[in-house]
Order: sequence, then structure tokens, then C-alpha cells
Amino acid sequence: MKTTAYSILELATVSQDLEHKKVFENSLKLAQKAEKLGYKRFWLAEHHNMVSIASSATTVLMGHIAEGTNSIRIGSGGIMLPNHSSLLIAEQFGTLGHLYPNRIDMGLGRAPGTDQATAHAIRPDRIQAVYKFPEEIESIQRYFSKDNQGAKVRATVAEGVDVPIYILGSSTDSAHLAAKKGLPYVFASHFAPTDLLKALMIYRREFQPSQYLAEPKVIACINVIAADTISEAENLSTSSIRMMIGVLTGQLDYIQPPIKMTDELRQISQNPALQRMQKYAFVGDRERIQEQTEAFLKETQADELMVASHMYAIEDRIKSYEIFASVMEELNAVPTH
Repeated sequence: MKTTAYSILELATVSQDLEHKKVFENSLKLAQKAEKLGYKRFWLAEHHNMVSIASSATTVLMGHIAEGTNSIRIGSGGIMLPNHSSLLIAEQFGTLGHLYPNRIDMGLGRAPGTDQATAHAIRPDRIQAVYKFPEEIESIQRYFSKDNQGAKVRATVAEGVDVPIYILGSSTDSAHLAAKKGLPYVFASHFAPTDLLKALMIYRREFQPSQYLAEPKVIACINVIAADTISEAENLSTSSIRMMIGVLTGQLDYIQPPIKMTDELRQISQNPALQRMQKYAFVGDRERIQEQTEAFLKETQADELMVASHMYAIEDRIKSYEIFASVMEELNAVPTH
């Protein structure tokens, strides 16, 4: 009987008037709860120059979360590799792998995780690095290999450490790459759903077994805001809607407290750009979330779901993830997808 694993994508979202220390405490609190609820992974996304997101020092935050949990896998969702040196990334993840054995995942992407001006400030030669993304992945794999012990340049702390690599993507380019390298594929359908089905088809069709993976493995991302009632969930989603409006208009702000859903916000949420980005944003009570999740699994045949949520209060986020875990438990008990 096939079951579908479920995991969390955390951005350490910064709510209005919330200090960063409290944001990081909340992320750990959520990870601890997720561990008890049966979530498989807790991944942190790299973003820069965004007041509403505090997961910019991704590996540092990964260590904080791993130290406060016991069994849930901690990973990057992902490290934007062109922003970094592959040697330093290998050393950082190798160190984490020693500190938290068999619990660390390395998700790698090639997007900047920020605006172009900030991307240039991070690494002026970033455009060249983007084109070298496949080679940089191979470089990291080499640094983790025991066979690299005779090389002139080594990441000694990484050699022989088990840290699986995942390819992240939001287009078909990443599908070709993940398939060619025989690595698991994570699609960012929570904000870029357009190419999801085409990318998964390409990945599965072109997949080449490797020493890392025998068969294709797909993780697909969704947004979930769950509450006891549909109206309550819709009210909670107003924080997310206003955040997305800020992203689209370039007026970034902290996560705002939820308000009662208004006709104006409903109309704004029907904007084509918002609709495209939020195609797989599931908002509602347990029954509605289960219907939408089951339909998504039937459509994608994903092996695992990665869930993101943007809500103002940590208590509401925890409640939402509790509801989603119960949904997945039921779907896995009688898998019809």
C-alpha cells in the first residue's frame, strides 16, 4: 500500500511587531509540533532582502531547528546554489551531517531567492554561476565522496557523510536536470504551478537511475490554510493575500494580522496573476482541505507533499498543520490517489 509522506516548508515568516528572536523560537516550536504530528521533513527556504521572511541564513537556522528536535529531517528548501561556493556549502552541510546524523537534507535551486539588485550584492558574478549550476552540483557530490580524499581541494568534514541532494525547480529546465542526474525532484507548485504537470512528466520520462536513486521521486509543494470552519480559514488567508499583493506590487511588508474577508479582497484574489500563483493554495475546513489534497495527489501522483503556510499567529499555523496531518493520516489509511 503506497502512502504519501508529508512535510513542511518553513520561511520563518515575520509578522507585524514580532522580533526576529521570537520568529526563530516560533519556527522551532512548529518543528517540534510537526515531529509529533508525523511530518517527515522540516525544510527552510533561502530568501534575502524580504522583511516578511527571516530564513536568509538557512544553514544556521537549520542547526537551530535540528538541535531542538529529535527525529524529523531538517533540510534546505532550498539553498540557492549560485549565491554560494559549492565548497562552503559542502562544508556547512557536512558539519550538520556529523552533528545530526541521517537527519539532514540538501535541497538545491538556481533562482536568486531575491530581487536582482540584491542578487548582485550577494554575488556580482551570479549570472555566470547560474549557467554552472549542474557542474556545481557535481562539485558538491565530489566533495561528499570518499573518493575525493586524494584531491588537491577537499571538504574533509563532508567526505562520506550521508546528506541526500534534492533538485528544486519551478520550470521544465529543472526537470531535465533532476532526471539526468538521477536525483529526487521538488517542484515549487506552491507559487509557480504553471509547468507542474509538464515538468513531472519530463522528469519521470527521462529519469536515469543513479547511485543515489533507483526510481523517480517527486515532492510537490502546496499552500494550506486550514481551520475549523471555511469562513475562519478564509479570514486567516487575508494575511497571505495581502502579502502576495505586496510581492506582486513590490511593496513588501511584514505579515499583517488577519481581517474579516471582504468583497474587495475576494475580488483582488481573483486577479489573474494571483490566481496563477495561488492555484494550489488550499483554504478551508478539514473536509475541503481533504478534497483538494486528494485531487492534487490524483493529478500529480506525488510521492510526498511539502506544505507551506503564511499566517500571522503561530497558534493558527500549528492548528492548520494539525488539521492537515489528520487529513494525510486518513488519506494514507485508505489511499485512493
